[in-house]
Amino acid sequence: MSEIEIRKYVVRLSAEERQKLEAIIHKGSHPASQVLKAGILLKADISELGEGWGDKRIVAAFDTSLTTGHRTRQRLVEEGFDAVLLRKPRERPSIPRIFDGEKEARLITLACSEPPAGHAKWSLRLLEEKVVELGIVDRASDNTIG
Repeated sequence: MSEIEIRKYVVRLSAEERQKLEAIIHKGSHPASQVLKAGILLKADISELGEGWGDKRIVAAFDTSLTTGHRTRQRLVEEGFDAVLLRKPRERPSIPRIFDGEKEARLITLACSEPPAGHAKWSLRLLEEKVVELGIVDRASDNTIG
């Protein structure tokens, strides 16, 4: 008895898209997540060149989850080929940036200037203290400065 799968997000790749995905899998070094998504799309492809695998077969072959397979197909259909392979930037960073472009430029200028008397060079801790002292930012850590 064969299982019939109804898919809301159907993958149909062009020959050019298939070539790009195959290159990701076979050439160079690419992030594992990119290789996984490329493999999922190639196997899910229902075009003439594709194999048209179902979700369960893909999950078993790639040792991944149904959610990953579904989201990969969904992203292809809704956002396009390039969006699938690139990480989606966060809409809002979890921590707001302390340094904007202007403040960062002032920090770089400070780091390139002469260090305070008694010091051979600027350390992260010295820079941390100085940017607050000069009012460039309200607070900073040596980790942020780095």
